[in-house]
Amino acid sequence: MFRISILPMCFFLLASHSLQQTAAVTGEDMVDWSVTRRLHWSDYKGSPDPNSDAAASTTTVIGVDYKIGRRDFSYTIQCRFSRDKSWGLHKTTYILQHEQGHFDIAEVYARKLNEALHNYDFNYGTYNRDLNQIYNRIMREKENKQNQYDRETNHSIKKDKQIEWLGRIEQMLDETVAWSDY
Repeated sequence: MFRISILPMCFFLLASHSLQQTAAVTGEDMVDWSVTRRLHWSDYKGSPDPNSDAAASTTTVIGVDYKIGRRDFSYTIQCRFSRDKSWGLHKTTYILQHEQGHFDIAEVYARKLNEALHNYDFNYGTYNRDLNQIYNRIMREKENKQNQYDRETNHSIKKDKQIEWLGRIEQMLDETVAWSDY
């Protein structure tokens, strides 16, 4: 067996049998998603982007470690928040709640990735392409949902839409709970 690690944030590079993110984020920089552990402003260690008018920015990472055999594979998934790449300019409880929504959406898609990988019919000849396609499809879906969240709430400015979205995110978490044990 050999091991393949995927920990991309925005984009990744294919090199033989491994995918690696361009800027490593590990260890104390990361907060694993947990149903009991919510984000705090003290988690936001990054410097605000001077070219952004955003109140805050949350960076999440969905990582996958694969172990490949001749007939099957196993994997682990991590859904993490990057302290060093996330920042807050206007640190209010309301803004933090919006940012937690981004982390929760990432968790929903980590669970969807778990479901997709679980249902994958392993093929040793095509697994590298197949697993990349599955991962890329789920990450595109996640990015689309994150963008929809920001667009429809206008980055939390539309309070009625923000409340609606928090309920929707909670429902998505409930609907994917069967795939949360990854």
